[in-house]
Amino acid sequence: MSATTTGDGVHPGYTEHKDAHLKRLRRIEGQVRGIARMVENDTYCIDVLTQVSAVTRALQAVSLGLLEEHVAHCVVDAARESDEAAAVKVDEVVAAVTRLVRS
Repeated sequence: MSATTTGDGVHPGYTEHKDAHLKRLRRIEGQVRGIARMVENDTYCIDVLTQVSAVTRALQAVSLGLLEEHVAHCVVDAARESDEAAAVKVDEVVAAVTRLVRS
């Protein structure tokens, strides 16, 4: 589903895969709680860092999926609308990628 404006507002490009994203985010949330328990239990530093790395990679995968869906739907729809709308969406993507690269 593309990002379209309806009477309810805007529907994001990820709507079609919302359940999969939520499932993945809930799994990541559980991993983060597990890391907190590891710290509470004085788990060896390297083991904690290994889990932090796994969560980081999982979040990056979610980010890339959302970015891909944004480009495929929201940016493409804006490009069909007008050059100005496309430029706004491209600027948003560049800013988002910049934030992701810095994180």
